[in-house]
Amino acid sequence: MDRLTRLLLDAQGGDRDALERFVAETHHDVIDLCRYLGDRDNADDLAQETYQRAVASLHRYRASGPARHWLLTIARRTCADATRKRTRRRRLDQQVAALPDDTATRAETDQPEIDELLALLDDDRRAAFVLTQLSGFRYDAAAEMLGVPIGTIRSRVARAREQLLDVVAESRELPPTAERPG
Repeated sequence: MDRLTRLLLDAQGGDRDALERFVAETHHDVIDLCRYLGDRDNADDLAQETYQRAVASLHRYRASGPARHWLLTIARRTCADATRKRTRRRRLDQQVAALPDDTATRAETDQPEIDELLALLDDDRRAAFVLTQLSGFRYDAAAEMLGVPIGTIRSRVARAREQLLDVVAESRELPPTAERPG
């Protein structure tokens, strides 16, 4: 059993120090995931909500997998909920104000930032890409966290890479991936 899982089980038994150490040792991973899957400006709020949800459901943790995976699954779901909420709010604002979307502004930028690139991916591809390529998780761990087969993770990451490369190529006026050698 790994150290974080032991800390979480101790916290589950009422050890407040263990809970504080668990939060301190996982905070960086949670913030990173929230920054990439959620919203860079609200990563702290999303991380706080993640820990609130984790503490509220601590009694349900059964140590069937690593505590870190359990926590990052909660973070991923928190970010997905926030993204859905933000999307609904944005659509409503656009309808009320009858404003055109911001695609022209995005097209005017020379080099999209990573957050903008990741925002172009659908939630499933973004989660698989961020977990494996940015957070450094193995494909099997990402599959466990996302609750899908490892082959699904591989295909989502491959498709995300293709999509991101095409967007970058378009922004630099390079031929798309289908026309590039290799």
